[in-house]
Amino acid sequence: MHKRSWSIIAVAAAASLALTACSDAADEAATAPEMAEDGEPALPAIPVMGPERKVIAFGDSLFAGYGLDPRDSYPEKLENALRAKGINADVINAGVSGDTTAAGLQRLEFTLASQETPPALFILELGGNDLLRGLKPDETKANLGKMLAILKKEQVPVLLMGMRSPPNLGPEYQAEFDAIYADLAKECGATLIPFWLEAIYRDPSLFQSDRIHPTADGIEKLVAATLDEVEGALPKAPAATPAP
Repeated sequence: MHKRSWSIIAVAAAASLALTACSDAADEAATAPEMAEDGEPALPAIPVMGPERKVIAFGDSLFAGYGLDPRDSYPEKLENALRAKGINADVINAGVSGDTTAAGLQRLEFTLASQETPPALFILELGGNDLLRGLKPDETKANLGKMLAILKKEQVPVLLMGMRSPPNLGPEYQAEFDAIYADLAKECGATLIPFWLEAIYRDPSLFQSDRIHPTADGIEKLVAATLDEVEGALPKAPAATPAP
């Protein structure tokens, strides 16, 4: 009986220690900081503040998210990145695959009219399909210029996403096309990203098999590379009106 009682006591003690250890481990897990993907402690979440800032991302398949889950499109990832910085952003994906600058011009005013309130920022990304079709650079410039004029008349701030011509179209075409975006940004007072694919265009692994459309990882890099420019182009939110 004596040995048995000590055996029971030992088992009970072991169980008690195990429960204490589990409790301690649970407490440590509850108080341990969350870890980021790089293994470093994650920074605390920044609360989303201020009035909603509507951003229209108006472009072609590069905005539409061709070949990707809609959640991996540039506008969707951009919204997430802005909100992670505390900006109450609502980024509307107005990308249409296959759109040229002429097609974009045709639907621009309808897109603006369909909004209940004017956007805080309009991101204009078109011209890639003009390149693929070999359209004349002066046509592309004229269409973009008309869009920028409409947006200026409506007092909508614009971030213009520049494109570059591939060298196989010839040096004369390349020089004429590549000058379009900088010239228009200066003439119309738009903010410019000279070549918005700059961060990925040298890395084939960041493009889908067509060598034209970014992968989900490519989109992530594009968002990271352009986030500061987008934030800088977004006008400050109007101050809240004090309560009477």
